[in-house]
Amino acid sequence: MKSIAIVDYGMGNLRSVAQALRHVAPDADVAITQSGMRIDNADRVVLPGQGAMPECMSYLRASGLLPAVLRAARDKPLLGVCIGEQMLSDFSDEGDTEGLGLIPGRCVRFAPQQDEPSRKIPHMGWNNVRQAKSADGRSHALWQGIADDTWFYFVHSYYVKTASNHDIAGVTDYGGSFTSAIARANIFATQFHPEKSANAGLKLYRNFVAWNP
Repeated sequence: MKSIAIVDYGMGNLRSVAQALRHVAPDADVAITQSGMRIDNADRVVLPGQGAMPECMSYLRASGLLPAVLRAARDKPLLGVCIGEQMLSDFSDEGDTEGLGLIPGRCVRFAPQQDEPSRKIPHMGWNNVRQAKSADGRSHALWQGIADDTWFYFVHSYYVKTASNHDIAGVTDYGGSFTSAIARANIFATQFHPEKSANAGLKLYRNFVAWNP
């Protein structure tokens, strides 16, 4: 039986994430946990986040779960969701906050544009994701069975600008393009909420459960 630990540090859409994972993997042991040992023993780990980056990083440190998350990031399949994606970067302009430094980059805020009145901040609602392709034309394994330009649900004002294009797994247009999914080795993360993204989001979670990086 596969075990999946959803990191509960006090910030995140935990129940919806757990329900989605239990739906796609009914035989898996899916646990919302505040135990570092449970994270260490899990086969794969989900790092959600909701709210503001400074509070998320502060709560993660205060919870005592930060070391377990960093250990998991070494070799376990790890999925970041929303601010859970932003936390993987080096730094966020939101509150001048230091991140986990797992994927080099910086979190920046959408810039208001007078010539783009339709670009409201926060970016909220459905938008499509263009899958990044490798040199041989393949997209990431977590996109398997998901059509390019599929629509997903977003709620955010900040996004990750990666230091390397090689870490970009998906891009979305919103008055200009921004990175909406990142990946490196055993880590994959989305700015959108798969658990709020209907069948496409469930497929991504199903792919994560089966992923062997």
